[in-house]
Amino acid sequence: MARAWYAYNGVGDPLVLGSYILTTVKPGCINGGRICAIYELNGGTTPQLLSQNIRSYIANTQVLLVAQPDSNPGIKKYVYGKA
Repeated sequence: MARAWYAYNGVGDPLVLGSYILTTVKPGCINGGRICAIYELNGGTTPQLLSQNIRSYIANTQVLLVAQPDSNPGIKKYVYGKA
C-alpha cells in the first residue's frame, strides 16, 4: 500500500491517528524535538494506522531531536521533527 505525508496538528497526542492530517507536499521541517510530520500508510485524510516502527520513531525523534530512523544518513526518514 502507498504511503503519504501527514502533518501533525501540534496539539493532540502524537500517537493518535486523529492528530494527523494528509498533506500534498513534503514537509519543510526535518529535525527537532516536536513532531512535525510522519510518512505512513495512506488511509485518506488521516493515516490508516501508526505502526509499531512509527511509534518508536516518534519517541526517538522526541528524545534525539533528529528525523527517524537515524541509523544511516542515506536511509528514508519516516518521522520528521521541528524546533
